[in-house]
Amino acid sequence: MKVRTRSSAIIGALVLAASLTLTTASAHELPADVSTAGAPTAVAPTAEVVLTEVARAQAPSAGAAGPDGTVWIAERAGTVRVLGDDGLGEPVLDISAETTIDGERGLLGVAFDPEFAHFYISYTDLEGTSTIDEFAVRDGQLRPETRRTVLTQEQPYANHNGGDIRFGPDGYLYIAFGDGGSGGDPHGNGQNLGTLLGKLLRIDPRGGEPYAVPADNPFVADANAKDEIWAYGLRNPWRFSFDAGTGDLLIGDVGQSEWEEIDWAPADSPGGENYGWSSMEGNHPFRGGTEPANHVPPVHEYDRSGLGCSVTGGYVYRGGAVADLVGQYVFSDYCDGTIRTLRIEDGEVTGEGDLGVEGGEVISFVEDGDGELYVLAIGGTIARIDPA
Repeated sequence: MKVRTRSSAIIGALVLAASLTLTTASAHELPADVSTAGAPTAVAPTAEVVLTEVARAQAPSAGAAGPDGTVWIAERAGTVRVLGDDGLGEPVLDISAETTIDGERGLLGVAFDPEFAHFYISYTDLEGTSTIDEFAVRDGQLRPETRRTVLTQEQPYANHNGGDIRFGPDGYLYIAFGDGGSGGDPHGNGQNLGTLLGKLLRIDPRGGEPYAVPADNPFVADANAKDEIWAYGLRNPWRFSFDAGTGDLLIGDVGQSEWEEIDWAPADSPGGENYGWSSMEGNHPFRGGTEPANHVPPVHEYDRSGLGCSVTGGYVYRGGAVADLVGQYVFSDYCDGTIRTLRIEDGEVTGEGDLGVEGGEVISFVEDGDGELYVLAIGGTIARIDPA
């Protein structure tokens, strides 16, 4: 495993930032609080793997399994390209004239519905407003003329915008928004059910105009809460996923300055979880806050006493290439880059490890249609996790 000291990581980041283009350099601002680092103690690898570089991109930010076994990759400046045997093809979508990459903004998430009939993008527009747009897909081809806006959310600051999107096992679209930015949640959005900021949302994008709210969302009967909310108390849920084997939900929520956390909810959860921010940072009261009575503590947390600074949530591996990895949650940290693993049983971590490989400044993971995982580094690398 490649090991970096704190000083070498900081120096390397400074040198890299100075040498990259504006687009990529700006992408290095995506994770919050990168100046204070930390990581868990290294342990023996939990599976023998290598990272195989399969393509290079311009600041890849997200990806999704597409029709006919394809993988679609989003580049932060606003392009979407399809990954093939020869790398990335020409853009199938380009909204770079409509988005901004200041702070932690840009094209931040992409998703297909379960039938691959519609493609969704999550981006910040030129005013910094978080926007979810939909496109029809026919015969595996995106139809730009069908574009429509599903949902928007104004953002008070250029950081903690969240932006991840994906469909759950229930067929509904889930949307992650951060608390709106700055630091310390100055507007109290995390615990405020009257705003979509600091929340995980659940909507039916095809059930109404511009969308419908599922009748069983947890706060539809609460006049003081937004109907779209599925869970709350999140600071910057940069990446979340559903276990393809169990349907369980896992969220990587970026911490303020001391604790990074992974949140978990079972597939049969009715929603409504309060993950604590900004009263709590992980398991710890934040700035004298009081733990909410309904606080759902993280399934895993780690401090910043080493190299880590910003958790990058991943997936529970359900592929067929690496047998020893099946059932383990794979995630990383933007500053540390080590590909880490957790074994989670009934909401409890029963094992913690890493894969002995480093993915660079890991900004996202992508799960293809076969359950294999790709690692995206903001510097441009797209790598697949393969057996050693």
